[in-house]
Amino acid sequence: MNVLLIGADGQLGSDLRTALVGDSVVPLYYPAFDVTCPADVRAALTGTRPDVVINTAAFHRVDECEDRVEDAFRVNAFAVRDLALGCREVRAALVHFSTDYVFDGQKKEPYVEEDAPFPLNVYAASKLAGEYFLRSLWERHFLVRTSGLFGLAGPKDKGRNFIDIMLDLAAQGRAVRVVDDQRVTPTSTEELAARVRSLIRTPHYGLYHMTNEGSCTWYELARAVFDLTRTRADLKPVDTATFGAKARRPAYSVLENTHAREVGLEEFSPWRIAVENYLRKKGRV
Repeated sequence: MNVLLIGADGQLGSDLRTALVGDSVVPLYYPAFDVTCPADVRAALTGTRPDVVINTAAFHRVDECEDRVEDAFRVNAFAVRDLALGCREVRAALVHFSTDYVFDGQKKEPYVEEDAPFPLNVYAASKLAGEYFLRSLWERHFLVRTSGLFGLAGPKDKGRNFIDIMLDLAAQGRAVRVVDDQRVTPTSTEELAARVRSLIRTPHYGLYHMTNEGSCTWYELARAVFDLTRTRADLKPVDTATFGAKARRPAYSVLENTHAREVGLEEFSPWRIAVENYLRKKGRV
């Protein structure tokens, strides 16, 4: 299978390169390739004629999106529109990743793919706009919503994922204050990449929720990281209001992997096992 992989050096893109080792993968890296440049997109698609395009590019600094609205929509929405149109032209399937934050958290039980989204911040609104562009413009798509990603490469634009940040703060002897009223599902990019590899070999196009199993608050995740690594840390829970983030977050954004199960994809492991496996590979367990 010929795969065009956008953002191949990012946290998820790096694990996708590994998962797709048996395929013919053309990796694209920023800034040599800019997903917001229609000319770059068209040249890449017509020059490679891939079977599948996987787009991992995103502007996901959530609080920063509140001030950089145009940039958020340029990357998370309009670039997806251009990719969908380009893929339609060359008849390539398109994989695109969205977020649990498209929901407002009022449901209080895992969201399924049929639940109506209601974004609370600019980042979520821009990602939802990208979803709508994709779903309306090109039927051969795999739209994957996921949550709380962590992987060995780390997010390219942030440098570190949440787990690494927690360990760094503890190592520096700094006080660690983490919100305890936002419930999510931490998700391994290694496990996600393996399931995307399986999915793109099927004709089952559509919307998928894909996360590890179970849920926790960000504070509970930090506590688990310190417990698993036997790290002493000055860790205390705070509420969202005290933390003072600029962008509103849903209090509950846990996803149910309903469609993934229906098409027979391998089950994800519980989030705590995935975190332990990650820490073990980093030599921390």
